[in-house]
Amino acid sequence: MRRGEVHNKGEIGLMDVISEVKKNPDLYKAGGIACFIGIVRGETQQGVPVEKLELEAYEEKVNETLTNICEEIKNKEGIIDVQIHHSLGGFEVGEEVVYVVVAGGHRKELFSALVEAVERYKKEAPIWKAA
Repeated sequence: MRRGEVHNKGEIGLMDVISEVKKNPDLYKAGGIACFIGIVRGETQQGVPVEKLELEAYEEKVNETLTNICEEIKNKEGIIDVQIHHSLGGFEVGEEVVYVVVAGGHRKELFSALVEAVERYKKEAPIWKAA
């Protein structure tokens, strides 16, 4: 499993990602593991109801982008590991679409890295809603 990649819906779960983080030989330096689970919201930012969501990506580019984000953040002081795994396919409201998991030495660095990873994948990864 790469640090950052896309998967088809149902191929990977949160515990798979956490297990991968726990395999890191430097985990003994960690004081915590934090995660963000992105789910399908039932309405748009404009309040329009959402019944389902279809996500697609330019897979080769998105895997490269997610891996680069993980590697860059992992190199920050106090960060042990960063994993971003995004699912593609059709989703119902409430279904999980992305897992971002970070292991770090201390809370301050850990939560800062988690927020940065989430903000960056949302902005940089070529993943889109299908028409």
